Amino acid sequence: MIETLTCDAELDARGLNCPLPLLKAKMELNRLASGAVLKVIATDAGSQRDFSTFARLSGHTLLHETAESGTYTYWLRKA
Repeated sequence: MIETLTCDAELDARGLNCPLPLLKAKMELNRLASGAVLKVIATDAGSQRDFSTFARLSGHTLLHETAESGTYTYWLRKA
């Protein structure tokens, strides 16, 4: 299943409100090599819209996202 998708880095953004999860994800992606996968865990419901829009506009790939009990997890592949 996708939960076993490997990641090169993980960012715990739980408890942070918009736009901090996305800003921290952008900073983390800047550190990673092209093709690397970043897993982001957030609790801000607005992050669902933010991450899909960010991926589309930035050229990064949103590989998968889950929403379970108020926790949102995203897997982004750096362009």
